[in-house]
Amino acid sequence: MQWAWTYDEKIASRVQAGVDVIRTLIEHLESSGWPPKHVFGVHMSMEEAVMNAIKHGNQRDESKQVHVIMKTNEESLYIKVTDQGDGFRPADVPDCTADENLEKTSGRGLLLMKNYMDSVQYNEKGNSVEMIKTKSN
Repeated sequence: MQWAWTYDEKIASRVQAGVDVIRTLIEHLESSGWPPKHVFGVHMSMEEAVMNAIKHGNQRDESKQVHVIMKTNEESLYIKVTDQGDGFRPADVPDCTADENLEKTSGRGLLLMKNYMDSVQYNEKGNSVEMIKTKSN
């Protein structure tokens, strides 16, 4: 697949670094004419992926980095966020929509990403997520 725009950086495990990389993507999508509803969903999904990598994956350890790859073309967005943490098993995260978990805060971000993005895949270790969004969906 040919990509018209690519961002490939390793950022420090600091919240502000995450905010900056998310802003870079959102500004690019807006200037590229992506529909506002998609920009909103991508923003929410990226915030979850990047902040989870910083806070949970790398435990805010500033000696660790988060590798962020973002690519777009006329119709598609590809995102990959990888931290240096131990990873997790998405299947072990409680279903946040189950009655017994409605008051818990965990799992909501994963559900949000699945709902806003067309594809969400984790690597086997659980320290990397790949997301795809198609402009037409």
